[in-house]
Amino acid sequence: MYLCRFQTSEQGVRLGLMRNGTVYDLSAIGQPCFATLAGLVRESATTPLATLLSHAPLSDLPAIPLTTMGCPARPQGTNLLPPVDHQEVWAAGVTYAWSREARVREAAAKEIYVKVYEAPRPELFFKSTPDKVVGHQDWVGIRGDSRWNVPEPELALLLNPRMEIIGYTIGNDMSSRDIEGENPLYLPQAKVFRHGCALGPAILIAREGVDPGNLAVKLHITRSGQTAFQGETHTSKIHRKLEELARYLGAYNDFPNGAFLLTGTGVVPPDDFTLQDGDVVSITIDGIGTLTNTVRQM
Repeated sequence: MYLCRFQTSEQGVRLGLMRNGTVYDLSAIGQPCFATLAGLVRESATTPLATLLSHAPLSDLPAIPLTTMGCPARPQGTNLLPPVDHQEVWAAGVTYAWSREARVREAAAKEIYVKVYEAPRPELFFKSTPDKVVGHQDWVGIRGDSRWNVPEPELALLLNPRMEIIGYTIGNDMSSRDIEGENPLYLPQAKVFRHGCALGPAILIAREGVDPGNLAVKLHITRSGQTAFQGETHTSKIHRKLEELARYLGAYNDFPNGAFLLTGTGVVPPDDFTLQDGDVVSITIDGIGTLTNTVRQM
């Protein structure tokens, strides 16, 4: 089962449960905890999410075929939205050996990335406010003041206020590698900008038969209809335990509506590659789905 958010021209934003190609309107239940993603995430701190959803009367709810849903850019009809409402998005850096090596190659201060890979404390940084996140089939941006831009495909965790992992989705951590490489203190400018973070298409409920430590992560970029780059990594190569990353994020911090945490990237195009306007980026993670976005020069 998957959680999603969608919007109709008549009823506005709704929370949905996606199952076997059908989206059930959880908001129609009429209970506060099913009205929004934030409400359900808050409630999962006291009652397991799977238990909450098992009580949803799906046969009595409005059902919409997933194939009839469009993207947020479509003005009319029923559209799939990014699976985030009031959650901040954070990210963990240098969690794969590949990421450490790539950062060393791009950076002026090379030793910093080696140290953070080996240190007990992980690198965690703020990635996006909810309103800046885009979803499946929306566009992602590349900065006009950068000459080296890449997507970073990542497993994303949905955390409840207790920092428990309650779901998984796909993340695209768009990055300006030349800006970060010039000076590590420029990381926010390299990472945090409008249309710089994509999540979706939906949230796989944790413990739904998927082992987050055993998933293939595939990146495919097309340009003018031709493959410009493709690569693959595996979540088993993440250097840290996912629960450890969540614990550090929650230390001395509060997330009353939960949070998303990107877990790092292990596959990025080579150093002579940069995204161009019109490229199409597709990220596939086993058991979760495919997140596709078109690139736009900003």
